[in-house]
Amino acid sequence: MDPYIAVLLDGEFVRKVLQYRTKPGLVTNVTPTLILAEVERILGHPDLTDHRLYRIFYYTADPSRATIVHPVTRQKNSLGQTETFTHSRWLTKQLETSPDVAVRRGTLAFRGWKLGSSAANALEAGSKSSVEARDIVPDLEQKGVDMRIGLDIASLALKRFVSTIVLVTGDADFIPAMKLARREGLRVLLDHLGRHVNSELRVHADLCI
Repeated sequence: MDPYIAVLLDGEFVRKVLQYRTKPGLVTNVTPTLILAEVERILGHPDLTDHRLYRIFYYTADPSRATIVHPVTRQKNSLGQTETFTHSRWLTKQLETSPDVAVRRGTLAFRGWKLGSSAANALEAGSKSSVEARDIVPDLEQKGVDMRIGLDIASLALKRFVSTIVLVTGDADFIPAMKLARREGLRVLLDHLGRHVNSELRVHADLCI
């Protein structure tokens, strides 16, 4: 009998990488087709061609509907009426109705305001000398997503549904779950989509794709 494989996609990581790859880098450029093409690439790896797909797990946070007030301009903004909200809902809906895909949802919490990464990088590089109102952006935090990934890795390992897991992420927080799966006899492969990741994450994978 052919061995089974599960592909676990850290949705926030995958979306950010694919958004960076597409030009001009708009969030709406990320489509289900692009995401599932990455899975097809993974399944076509020489070490995996004899495996049968058990399931694709996609982890994401439901977008926030909160109404927030900018600390400088005092302008109100409803996150539920943004292009990002609409696209996120559409993307998740399309993926969860795709064959062999299971979507696991966490929540997205508004934690206040922070300096945007572009402004921070510009200040550090010296190409920007002051902070403007537009540089202050919402601080949104995913809740429950990492826990769901860890629990699914543990469940797949302990119940022996698959022989191989491919984890698509750049987050070193999953190392304990990866170690558990390997101790239980599963092969754990890592795909970091070509991005720089913590070396410890590589250490605890049987193979980096």
